[in-house]
Amino acid sequence: MPTDGLWRRVTGAMAERPRAWLAGVAMWCVGLLAFGLYLQHVVGLEPCPMCIVQRYALVLVTLSVALAAALGGRGRAALTGVAAVLAVGGAFVAARQSWLQWFPPEILTCGRDFYGMIEAFPLKRAIPMIFRGSGDCSAVDWTFLGLTIANWSFLNFVAIAALLVALLVVRRRG
Repeated sequence: MPTDGLWRRVTGAMAERPRAWLAGVAMWCVGLLAFGLYLQHVVGLEPCPMCIVQRYALVLVTLSVALAAALGGRGRAALTGVAAVLAVGGAFVAARQSWLQWFPPEILTCGRDFYGMIEAFPLKRAIPMIFRGSGDCSAVDWTFLGLTIANWSFLNFVAIAALLVALLVVRRRG
Protein backbone atom coordinates (compact mmCIF):
# COMPACT_ATOMS: atom_id res chain seq x y z
CA MET A 1 0.00 0.00 0.00
CA PRO A 2 1.63 3.30 -1.06
CA THR A 3 0.32 5.28 1.91
CA ASP A 4 1.92 2.80 4.31
CA GLY A 5 5.37 3.75 3.01
CA LEU A 6 4.57 7.44 3.34
CA TRP A 7 3.32 6.94 6.90
CA ARG A 8 6.52 5.10 7.84
CA ARG A 9 8.66 7.86 6.35
CA VAL A 10 6.73 10.57 8.21
CA THR A 11 6.79 8.76 11.56
CA GLY A 12 10.46 7.92 11.02
CA ALA A 13 11.21 11.60 10.42
CA MET A 14 9.22 12.50 13.53
CA ALA A 15 11.18 10.02 15.63
CA GLU A 16 14.54 11.14 14.23
CA ARG A 17 13.97 14.91 14.41
CA PRO A 18 11.37 15.77 17.06
CA ARG A 19 12.98 19.15 17.74
CA ALA A 20 12.59 20.16 14.11
CA TRP A 21 8.93 19.15 14.16
CA LEU A 22 8.31 21.08 17.39
CA ALA A 23 10.11 24.12 16.00
CA GLY A 24 7.94 23.81 12.89
CA VAL A 25 4.80 23.81 15.02
CA ALA A 26 6.10 26.88 16.87
CA MET A 27 6.66 28.68 13.56
CA TRP A 28 3.20 27.60 12.37
CA CYS A 29 1.71 29.14 15.52
CA VAL A 30 3.74 32.33 15.10
CA GLY A 31 2.41 32.60 11.54
CA LEU A 32 -1.17 32.20 12.77
CA LEU A 33 -0.64 34.83 15.46
CA ALA A 34 0.90 37.21 12.91
CA PHE A 35 -2.08 36.70 10.60
CA GLY A 36 -4.46 37.43 13.47
CA LEU A 37 -2.60 40.66 14.22
CA TYR A 38 -2.71 41.54 10.50
CA LEU A 39 -6.49 41.05 10.47
CA GLN A 40 -6.80 43.21 13.58
CA HIS A 41 -4.41 46.04 12.82
CA VAL A 42 -4.37 46.21 9.01
CA VAL A 43 -7.80 44.93 7.98
CA GLY A 44 -9.46 46.49 11.05
CA LEU A 45 -11.28 43.47 12.51
CA GLU A 46 -11.77 43.74 16.27
CA PRO A 47 -11.36 40.42 18.09
CA CYS A 48 -14.23 39.25 20.26
CA PRO A 49 -13.67 37.70 23.72
CA MET A 50 -13.58 34.19 22.25
CA CYS A 51 -11.01 35.30 19.68
CA ILE A 52 -8.87 36.68 22.50
CA VAL A 53 -9.07 33.37 24.38
CA GLN A 54 -8.05 31.50 21.21
CA ARG A 55 -5.16 33.91 20.73
CA TYR A 56 -3.94 33.30 24.29
CA ALA A 57 -4.26 29.54 23.79
CA LEU A 58 -2.15 29.85 20.64
CA VAL A 59 0.48 31.92 22.48
CA LEU A 60 0.66 29.27 25.21
CA VAL A 61 0.93 26.47 22.62
CA THR A 62 3.72 28.42 20.91
CA LEU A 63 5.64 28.90 24.14
CA SER A 64 5.15 25.26 25.16
CA VAL A 65 6.37 23.78 21.88
CA ALA A 66 9.26 26.23 21.62
CA LEU A 67 10.39 25.27 25.11
CA ALA A 68 9.81 21.58 24.33
CA ALA A 69 12.03 21.93 21.25
CA ALA A 70 14.78 23.34 23.45
CA LEU A 71 14.52 20.57 26.05
CA GLY A 72 15.07 16.86 25.82
CA GLY A 73 13.72 13.72 27.42
CA ARG A 74 10.79 13.85 29.80
CA GLY A 75 10.66 17.64 29.80
CA ARG A 76 10.09 17.65 26.06
CA ALA A 77 7.40 15.00 26.33
CA ALA A 78 5.64 16.79 29.20
CA LEU A 79 5.62 20.15 27.41
CA THR A 80 4.46 18.51 24.17
CA GLY A 81 1.57 16.99 26.13
CA VAL A 82 0.76 20.35 27.72
CA ALA A 83 0.78 21.99 24.28
CA ALA A 84 -1.54 19.28 22.92
CA VAL A 85 -4.00 19.88 25.78
CA LEU A 86 -3.84 23.64 25.18
CA ALA A 87 -4.50 23.07 21.47
CA VAL A 88 -7.55 20.95 22.32
CA GLY A 89 -8.75 23.78 24.58
CA GLY A 90 -8.29 26.29 21.76
CA ALA A 91 -10.17 23.95 19.42
CA PHE A 92 -13.04 23.78 21.93
CA VAL A 93 -13.34 27.58 22.09
CA ALA A 94 -13.13 27.84 18.29
CA ALA A 95 -15.80 25.14 17.93
CA ARG A 96 -18.07 27.01 20.34
CA GLN A 97 -17.57 30.23 18.39
CA SER A 98 -18.28 28.41 15.11
CA TRP A 99 -21.49 27.09 16.68
CA LEU A 100 -22.49 30.64 17.66
CA GLN A 101 -21.83 31.78 14.10
CA TRP A 102 -23.89 28.98 12.57
CA PHE A 103 -26.69 29.32 15.11
CA PRO A 104 -26.62 32.91 16.38
CA PRO A 105 -28.61 33.71 19.51
CA GLU A 106 -32.08 35.13 18.95
CA ILE A 107 -31.28 38.28 20.90
CA LEU A 108 -28.00 39.83 19.85
CA THR A 109 -26.26 41.80 22.52
CA CYS A 110 -23.23 43.91 21.95
CA GLY A 111 -20.78 42.83 24.57
CA ARG A 112 -17.78 44.72 25.80
CA ASP A 113 -14.41 43.93 24.38
CA PHE A 114 -11.88 42.03 26.49
CA TYR A 115 -10.07 45.09 27.82
CA GLY A 116 -13.32 46.90 28.58
CA MET A 117 -14.48 43.95 30.67
CA ILE A 118 -11.21 43.81 32.61
CA GLU A 119 -11.33 47.55 33.30
CA ALA A 120 -15.01 47.68 34.25
CA PHE A 121 -15.39 44.49 36.31
CA PRO A 122 -13.40 42.65 38.96
CA LEU A 123 -11.38 39.77 37.52
CA LYS A 124 -13.62 37.12 39.10
CA ARG A 125 -16.60 38.56 37.14
CA ALA A 126 -14.68 39.39 33.96
CA ILE A 127 -13.25 35.90 33.34
CA PRO A 128 -16.67 34.19 33.09
CA MET A 129 -17.83 37.00 30.79
CA ILE A 130 -14.89 36.36 28.48
CA PHE A 131 -15.76 32.68 28.13
CA ARG A 132 -19.48 33.33 27.77
CA GLY A 133 -19.10 35.22 24.52
CA SER A 134 -21.52 37.76 23.18
CA GLY A 135 -23.28 38.84 20.03
CA ASP A 136 -19.89 39.97 18.74
CA CYS A 137 -18.65 36.38 18.80
CA SER A 138 -21.40 35.30 16.43
CA ALA A 139 -20.54 37.98 13.85
CA VAL A 140 -18.90 36.79 10.64
CA ASP A 141 -16.60 39.57 9.52
CA TRP A 142 -14.23 37.62 7.27
CA THR A 143 -14.26 34.37 5.30
CA PHE A 144 -11.83 32.44 3.13
CA LEU A 145 -12.96 29.50 1.02
CA GLY A 146 -16.34 29.72 2.74
CA LEU A 147 -14.91 29.28 6.25
CA THR A 148 -14.86 31.90 8.99
CA ILE A 149 -11.90 32.80 11.17
CA ALA A 150 -13.33 30.60 13.93
CA ASN A 151 -13.64 27.67 11.49
CA TRP A 152 -10.02 28.09 10.37
CA SER A 153 -8.92 28.45 13.97
CA PHE A 154 -10.67 25.18 14.87
CA LEU A 155 -9.04 23.33 11.95
CA ASN A 156 -5.60 24.65 12.87
CA PHE A 157 -5.96 23.79 16.56
CA VAL A 158 -7.11 20.26 15.69
CA ALA A 159 -4.22 19.77 13.24
CA ILE A 160 -1.70 21.07 15.79
CA ALA A 161 -3.12 18.82 18.53
CA ALA A 162 -3.05 15.79 16.19
CA LEU A 163 0.55 16.48 15.20
CA LEU A 164 1.62 16.88 18.83
CA VAL A 165 -0.13 13.65 19.84
CA ALA A 166 1.55 11.89 16.90
CA LEU A 167 4.92 13.17 18.14
CA LEU A 168 4.18 11.75 21.59
CA VAL A 169 3.07 8.39 20.18
CA VAL A 170 6.14 8.11 17.92
CA ARG A 171 8.34 8.98 20.91
CA ARG A 172 6.83 6.17 22.99
CA ARG A 173 7.34 3.61 20.24
CA GLY A 174 10.90 4.71 19.58
